[in-house]
Amino acid sequence: MNIESFRDFCMNKKGVSEEFPFDEGTLVFKVMGKMFALTDVDLFKSVNLKCDPEWAIELREKYPSIIPGYHMNKKHWNTVEMDDSLPDSFIKELVTHSYERVVEKLPRALKSEFKNID
Repeated sequence: MNIESFRDFCMNKKGVSEEFPFDEGTLVFKVMGKMFALTDVDLFKSVNLKCDPEWAIELREKYPSIIPGYHMNKKHWNTVEMDDSLPDSFIKELVTHSYERVVEKLPRALKSEFKNID
């Protein structure tokens, strides 16, 4: 997967925006203002994704290219190395899981707003 296809996949999800809140190299994808994916836009060597804590541990044990989230809460975030060891379909599954984790934890007001987006 390359940065363009990753970006397209993220941006096609409902309520998503992209920002550079930390620096000009760290691309952050948010749903309703809440982060669900981060990556270095220039290098695209890894992606940080939110994950269910129990599944996060299972993934780390099973896949060498999935490690605790770099510069993130390691209980809730994984770093996925973009080294071609995982199929694009599985990376998309992980992105969707991250997105859904954030959506389900949105505050009531944002959830209501989210439901009204076409």
